[in-house]
Amino acid sequence: MESRIISPGPYRATKLWNELIKLFRAGMPLKKHTVRLRKYNNCFTASEAVDWLHELLRNNSNFGPDVTRQQTLQLLRKFLKNRVIEDIKGRWGAENVDDNSQLYRFPTTSPLKVVPSHPPFYQKNTTGMSNKKKSQFCPLPKEVKIPQVNTEELDKEVPVVTSDEHLTHVRPVTQSDIEEAWREIVLNHLQKILGLASLDDVLDFSQVVPQNIVYNVCNISKHGVVILQDKSEDLPHWVLSAMKCLANWPRHNDLNQPTYPGFERDVFKTVADYFISLPEPLLTFEHYELFVNILGLLQPHLEQVAIEALQICCLLLPPPSRRKLQLLMRMISRISQNVDMPQLHDAMGTRMLVIHTFSHCILRCKKELDLDELLGMRLVSFLLDHHQEILQVPSYLQNAVEDHINHLQKVQIRYPCTDLNAPVPMYTFCQQISSKEFEEQKLTISQIAIAELLENIVEDKKLSVKDKRKKLKQFQKEYPEIYQNRFPTSECEVKLFQDKPKIKPPLLITMKKPLKHLQKKQSLRS
Repeated sequence: MESRIISPGPYRATKLWNELIKLFRAGMPLKKHTVRLRKYNNCFTASEAVDWLHELLRNNSNFGPDVTRQQTLQLLRKFLKNRVIEDIKGRWGAENVDDNSQLYRFPTTSPLKVVPSHPPFYQKNTTGMSNKKKSQFCPLPKEVKIPQVNTEELDKEVPVVTSDEHLTHVRPVTQSDIEEAWREIVLNHLQKILGLASLDDVLDFSQVVPQNIVYNVCNISKHGVVILQDKSEDLPHWVLSAMKCLANWPRHNDLNQPTYPGFERDVFKTVADYFISLPEPLLTFEHYELFVNILGLLQPHLEQVAIEALQICCLLLPPPSRRKLQLLMRMISRISQNVDMPQLHDAMGTRMLVIHTFSHCILRCKKELDLDELLGMRLVSFLLDHHQEILQVPSYLQNAVEDHINHLQKVQIRYPCTDLNAPVPMYTFCQQISSKEFEEQKLTISQIAIAELLENIVEDKKLSVKDKRKKLKQFQKEYPEIYQNRFPTSECEVKLFQDKPKIKPPLLITMKKPLKHLQKKQSLRS
């Protein structure tokens, strides 16, 4: 039957499980079988189910041709455990399935899993991002190398005279600016590639560490492999030696040990045991949902899109995980193409062996899911064919960051004016600040303005003493702290009013009498 592509979105693994069950129930041939002279209708043998299901998986674009018969049998056992099928006596769960003539049938109850109505990260309180940032990212330049920023120059503001005689002030660019630019641009491009309205459904933003992205971009060897500053996080020396031995087989064996028949198998098992024993997959538990969604892009006509999506997602990994993934993919790619490499498994080719062996240590869910093995194999198979492209830094992201950093630097431009007396027009670009800084600035500016208001009241010579006392008393009631700073003691307040010269009333009375007397004399003379 023709498979349906499960597009990216929340709970994609659950949707794939339901889609696979629908195809299996609708297409699996049901026959009449006889066991010990007893006839059973509408049933099938385990071997028939493995044959049909194996063919379905190999031709299904969601899984691919690398699925083995043994993996198909394992999936059939999970079907029985979840009562997608049951034996002819109605037993399921604890029973096991072998590749034989045992009879099974479909139960009447629906075996489909319920897809939750809310995405996995929808209600999480993510840190470091506002709701606006979680839902939508600002558009940034498309075509664009990472800027080599000299940290010694960051504290300087350098005026630059452009060709058109405009004076540009270059704002210092901090490491935080670079990290934020990479985070925004990476997530913006990833959202566009996946074709999602929001990344909230498939990515927990608290797990997006911009320092990891910048480290994975800047600290690399000439071959593009991450270089770790902390060597304790690197692969053990004996594992690196074993991987180098297999990658260069049969040359450059630096183990300094004589080889023997089956030596290469033991070395391969040593490497495999180390990676399988890691407590967390190389793609990390936190990014499981994201990589499972990218599997929906692994179609022939979307191959380049899938490569770009994986390029971006692998930049989100912690540097130790990215380095281990790079070295592992380089090793298994070489040994799978090495014609001189002896057979490492009696019943399986080298390519199939490495995919089957390392898929579990590269991608798996923290809570084991039914399709983990098949999904992991599908992804590793694609990584094996395109790992050189996938594990390099895309140039268009580097260019986009460089353009964005250049834009941040040009925060202020002053244009010349022919009239020297006219005000010079100024165009400024706002720099984003944190909520804490905004609240602090708001409080400081408000207090300064209120303090100026108090000073205006004190210095206002047009106000009478009575009105000034009244206003100061009202101000003290509303803003006691600012008033206290201006008049720390009562003597300061008293001194304010003592400085004003006062005209005594008796003096006014004595002045009136001579004036009246003079007026009478003048009238008599006239």
